[in-house]
Amino acid sequence: MFAALAEFIRELIVEGTLEGLDSARARGQRLGRPPAMTPEQVRHAKALLAQPDASIASIARLLGVSRSTLYKYVPELKPGGDLQATELLTSQHPGLPGNTTAQEGTPE
Repeated sequence: MFAALAEFIRELIVEGTLEGLDSARARGQRLGRPPAMTPEQVRHAKALLAQPDASIASIARLLGVSRSTLYKYVPELKPGGDLQATELLTSQHPGLPGNTTAQEGTPE
């Protein structure tokens, strides 16, 4: 008896939650976590990446985000991203993953 009552109450809660979400979407509210970087920050990060002395870690620190967030918002940095941009960045930033310009087996 108690299990049936608990299941009924749970169904009411789920139904009310879904109605509230639908209502919020209808009003145009954005649901979920806010974006970590604004379009302005993304443009700033891309401009900083064009400078040969800027590192991914220093840019992330400057913008107040993690390196993984920077990789998420600047897809050119990911392997398989925009090839020309990746080649440009790896030639300017030897520490980037996937950089094949550094000779292997030589001490750094």
